Amino acid sequence: MSDQQVSMFDADAVRAQLDYPGCMDAMREAMQALSQGKTRQLLRTMIDMGNRRVFAQMPAALGDDDYFGAKMVAVFPYPDDPGRRAHRGLVVLFEPYLGAPVCVADAEEITFIRTAAMSAVATDALARPDAKVMTFYGCGSQAETHLRAISHVRDLSEVRVWGRTPERAQAFAEKMGAEMGISIVACADPRAAADGADIICTLTGSADPILMGEWVQPGTHVNLVGSSGPGSAEADQALVVNSRFIADSRPNITEQGGEFIRARDAGAITNDHIAAEIGEVLSGAAAGRETAEQITVFKSIGHAVQDLAAAAYLNKKAST
Repeated sequence: MSDQQVSMFDADAVRAQLDYPGCMDAMREAMQALSQGKTRQLLRTMIDMGNRRVFAQMPAALGDDDYFGAKMVAVFPYPDDPGRRAHRGLVVLFEPYLGAPVCVADAEEITFIRTAAMSAVATDALARPDAKVMTFYGCGSQAETHLRAISHVRDLSEVRVWGRTPERAQAFAEKMGAEMGISIVACADPRAAADGADIICTLTGSADPILMGEWVQPGTHVNLVGSSGPGSAEADQALVVNSRFIADSRPNITEQGGEFIRARDAGAITNDHIAAEIGEVLSGAAAGRETAEQITVFKSIGHAVQDLAAAAYLNKKAST
C-alpha cells in the first residue's frame, strides 16, 4: 500500500483554488486529447433511485501514463424546491505508477467550475469576436460560474437572465451585477431574453424546450448545457437543425444529447449533422464558426475526463 498522501479538497477549497484561467487551459487540453483518442472513458452509468433521484458513475483515464479515476455523484431534488436538483459527490484521482489514490475533491464544485470553464472555451472558439450581449436561461449556481468564466473570453456589455421563478432571476441579477460590475437584466419573457443576444447559455435542466430556434438570431452562439440525458431537451428541433452543431464528443451526444436525439428521431437530421467535436475545433482539425451570420451550438453533456483534468490541476497546484 502506497504511503503517498491523499490531497483533500472540500467545496470551499475547490472554490478557492480552482481558478477559471487554469481550469480553462485544463479543459482545452483534455478535450483535444479526447478527440485525438489519447484518453479513455466509458459513457456514464446511472442508477435510478426513484423520485427523480439518480446515482451516476463516470470513470476515465487521462492517458495510459496519466491520472485516472472517477466521478461519483448523486443528483437529487431539493426537498423544499423539487424543481431544482443538487449534484453531490466526489471526484477520486489515482496516479498512474502504483495506482495509488492521490486526490479526493468535492464533485459539485468541480462540476460547477469545470462546466463553466468548458463553455467559456467553446464560446471563445465559436462566438463572434465582437460578442457582447449574453443571455442565461437559468439563474442558479451554473449561471453564476458561467458568467465568471465567459467574462474571461468576451468583453460583455450586457447580460440578461430568465428563470422559471422571476424572484430568483431578479436576485441573480442583483447579486451578480454587483459582483461583476456589469448590467444584468432579469427578463420575464423568455423570447425577449433572446432578442439581440450574441451568446446564449441554457442552464436549466428542463425536460422540455425553453429556448426556441425562431428566437435565435443569425450570428448567435448557443451553449446547451443544462440537460444531460437523452430524455430532456432545453432547445427545440429548429435550433438544432438550423445551427452548425458542435459536440463535446460524438458518442456522448448521439447517445445522451436530448436535443440532438429528438431532432434525429423526428427524421430532421442524421448523426452526420454533428459538424465536429469541440476538441477537433480547438486543435484546428475542424472548422468552428464559418461565417459571422452562422448560428453555432455547442452541446455539452460533460465528461469524466473534464472532472479528472480539473482535479489533476488542483492536485498539481497544491503540490507546488
